[in-house]
Amino acid sequence: MDVTLGMLVGLLAWLAVRYGLSCLYTVDQNERAVKTVFGRVQRVGEVMTAQSALGESLSDDDRPRYNYPQVRVIPPGGPYFKWPWERIYKVSIATQTMNMAHDPEDPTANAHGTVLEAVTKDQLDTGLTGQIRYRVAESNLYAYLFGVKHPISHVMGYFVSVLRERIAGFAAPIGADAARGGEMSAVTGVSINDLRKNLRDLNEHMERECASSAARYGIILDASLITGIDPPGEVETALAAINTAYNQVSSDISLAQALADQKIVQSKRAVEIQTLNAQAEVEPLVALARELGVLRESGPDTLRAYLRNVRVPLFAHARSVVREVKE
Repeated sequence: MDVTLGMLVGLLAWLAVRYGLSCLYTVDQNERAVKTVFGRVQRVGEVMTAQSALGESLSDDDRPRYNYPQVRVIPPGGPYFKWPWERIYKVSIATQTMNMAHDPEDPTANAHGTVLEAVTKDQLDTGLTGQIRYRVAESNLYAYLFGVKHPISHVMGYFVSVLRERIAGFAAPIGADAARGGEMSAVTGVSINDLRKNLRDLNEHMERECASSAARYGIILDASLITGIDPPGEVETALAAINTAYNQVSSDISLAQALADQKIVQSKRAVEIQTLNAQAEVEPLVALARELGVLRESGPDTLRAYLRNVRVPLFAHARSVVREVKE
């Protein structure tokens, strides 16, 4: 009897230690957790992804496909308690950095994850280098944990496909240089040059296009940092020559434009000077006409007296005078 009682007490103690301690858990500061009960995740009512703010980033075709339920997120802290039939899934929400050429399923791809190849619109093979920053979307943990099997693989595949599509059809916006003449189109239309000059626009485009990754896969792309676009070695020399010619043509055009602007300014100034001179010559005549008009209104004798007073000083300087004599 004592042996049986001791075995029972020992069994109860073992069960208390084995399952009692394992039923306690904590969540770190940079982690979030969700709980499943008999394999079913705890949800927040009937709220779905399509009804949340994340659903706005999905197209009408993708919204039914990626319509995941919203789950109850366990915040950092603890210890928390769970029953043996419950299971806890923890994920880190810290921002992580990855080489954009890394393939999670094949580490040897893309030159061992160092350079991502893409083809431009003029059929040139380029090597892209850069990084992406990402983190798990706390508002869509269902998609990350249960929606897809390897979320980061899906995100990288989606990112690479969007990037290659953008590279293949990229065309630089028409700027002032291209608008000055058709002779510049052959220079500014080189795809690699256009891509290098518009890296910021390319990065911003990638961020906009990948904004739906949080709703699709539960991963937020914080930023894409494409830092280098390198052509094949045999093309580099030709590109250097094109860039040199482009710089020379741009310099000549800028110089011609500056000279033309200077001539225009000088012409405007000359017109202003001549206009002022003409106004200066006309003003005394206009003033004299006004005075004569006033004198005429005073009477004919006044105007004749004025003319006589004007002639008297002139006679002192005249050598001879021709005067009309009435017969």
